[in-house]
Amino acid sequence: MLDASLQEKFKEEIQNCIKQDASMIENLREEIRCLKDGVKRIQPRTTTSIALVATDGGNIDLHFDPYLIQIIRVVDSSNNSYCLEVISPSTSLADLDKRHIEGGEIKTPLGHMMAYLGVRSLCDLSSMIRPTAKGSPVSPTWISVYRELMEWAILFALLQKDYGTDTLILWDGLLRSKVFKKDLFHKLLEGIAERIEEQNRKKRKIFLAGIAKRSKVLERYRLALALEKILTTDYPAYVEIPREIEEKAYIWTEYARGDDRYIEGGEINKFVGGKMFFAKFGSHPWDPIWPVDIFQNQKHKADIIFGAILADAQNGFPVPFYPRSLQKAHENAALVDFDRAILQGYILDAIGNSLGKDKQMLDALMLQDLDPSQYRYSKG
Repeated sequence: MLDASLQEKFKEEIQNCIKQDASMIENLREEIRCLKDGVKRIQPRTTTSIALVATDGGNIDLHFDPYLIQIIRVVDSSNNSYCLEVISPSTSLADLDKRHIEGGEIKTPLGHMMAYLGVRSLCDLSSMIRPTAKGSPVSPTWISVYRELMEWAILFALLQKDYGTDTLILWDGLLRSKVFKKDLFHKLLEGIAERIEEQNRKKRKIFLAGIAKRSKVLERYRLALALEKILTTDYPAYVEIPREIEEKAYIWTEYARGDDRYIEGGEINKFVGGKMFFAKFGSHPWDPIWPVDIFQNQKHKADIIFGAILADAQNGFPVPFYPRSLQKAHENAALVDFDRAILQGYILDAIGNSLGKDKQMLDALMLQDLDPSQYRYSKG
């Protein structure tokens, strides 16, 4: 614990730092005052909502896994499972490509997305996935990229389903990505727009929005929003966030520049598929505000889309005023407790079978305490 003199020193240094930056808050307030007149009330609308979520590899938390096994699984809020793969950082990329496209046969939703984008391998799809040089350590980071690509592929496939009612598809996070190579994400966005329009021709409306739990834009302006009393209404409300305000929150402004913000002589939009809004789905002035991306081709339908999200969010549990369908999708995707124990058992069985006569060494190892450091907290 810090002694009294150090505490006083920290207090003095913090106060001096805040005084030097005192004008920052006023600048932020000035930047967002223009939003006051743009706040709109959300009117509830009845629409079927489904949400799509991938199993988070970081939350599986296996206690013994020398192979760094990763589960690639995407489910929706109705517990429909769209893919299930088991890979490790050392999985052959050539073999992985064949799971999706082999010869002229397209086998999976990811294979269909790759074919639409005109690529035949994962290395052509994302520059973040590439073979490891011989003798170099294998990095596991490419697996998270692969997981995101799989999510986009499942979303792309869902847009071709036959729906019995108008449907809102909720994406877990903002509708933006940096994992695609060159302009492939822009081409995918065009394909998404085409498939939504095709559904419209079938007299079926499909809406697409992404909701994030946090965003750099909201973090930057949260205090200023409260001071300016923006979205402190006693009813659910939303406000559109101009691209200029977004750009001030990001180091790389390309992550805020969509198709609606063309810079002459600049590159096409490679990363952004949504138009950002801030939304509050509760009726209390201090209910949580969420960053929401509405698919950029549908921003003129914001009233309808937020009305559909409202009905879902007001039933939110255990997180209040956060879409219940997204929470259910997360619950369905999670591999915890008994599921995790079963998965750990399968991994141990597979390792033991691969060891042959040396399997007893694994059995002996499992009898050891894997975390003896925990006893430093016990009372002797």
